Amino acid sequence: MDVGTLYRRTLEIWADRVADAAGCDWTAPTPCRDWTVRDLVNHVTGEDLWTAPLLRGETIERVGHRFDGDLLGSEPVSRALYAAGQASALVAEMLPRHGTVHLSYGEESMDEYVHQLAADHLVHAWDLAVATGGDTRLDPKLVAEVASWFAGHEDGYRSAGAIGPRIVTTGDRQHDLLAAFGRDAHWGPNHAGLARFSAAFGRGDVEAIMAHMTDDCVFEATGPAPDGIRHEGAEAVRQVWEEVFSTKEASFTEEELFVAGERGVLRWRFSWANEDGSPGHVRGVDVLRLRDGKVYEKLSYVKG
Repeated sequence: MDVGTLYRRTLEIWADRVADAAGCDWTAPTPCRDWTVRDLVNHVTGEDLWTAPLLRGETIERVGHRFDGDLLGSEPVSRALYAAGQASALVAEMLPRHGTVHLSYGEESMDEYVHQLAADHLVHAWDLAVATGGDTRLDPKLVAEVASWFAGHEDGYRSAGAIGPRIVTTGDRQHDLLAAFGRDAHWGPNHAGLARFSAAFGRGDVEAIMAHMTDDCVFEATGPAPDGIRHEGAEAVRQVWEEVFSTKEASFTEEELFVAGERGVLRWRFSWANEDGSPGHVRGVDVLRLRDGKVYEKLSYVKG
């Protein structure tokens, strides 16, 4: 498959997933750990808007901050689709010239740049679909084409920090492509729920924390040694969070999060201000169980 056809077809898949997301929750988490649905669509829209000036020979320095910030406004779907349409038209016009473009790392061939765009659109189409409950199936021919190209680029992407660690492969071509891009092909409600749960702790938002715990939840505290105190039921657990966040300058920072089936692990740092104003902190880990995207068991441990 020629790169022009690959690009056009991956862009069509992306556009379909954007259109399907019209009525979704645009604040929902995505497999791109730091991005909501809106952040993800904004990122790809930015890539699409960059495509025209780069293919026309402009440099990154000349484009400057033209496409920084929010590009979606009050009509995210229409703006994203407009940007995709503009990019598709320019690639169809310019790619047959097989020229060069100026990228952040230097001059690159148009063909290679368009390959990068095709891969991004295909993988982000899956990111968007799985985050919004859309169709996560990818065309096997496009998966094979992108996988073949990416085999020679994976190490470079990972060393540049553009993708996360490789996930264990399964032999399924789509799953293995996602694994190469640092995606868990089984990403779903438990991943999204734990991401929201962790974010709520980061904000110190007790109502949001409890919204992501079941009514029959259980929390096992870090102390006193050796077993901690076990709190059962939503009301008992809520009282603990209210006490925790009454501590002066209390804050949680996520260090790592991952989910495997119904089990999750969350590494964190808890900071506060002592009576004399000096800072204090502990680092710990939660071993969790989840049910339908909500936490029902949270067992906490800290470094001694």
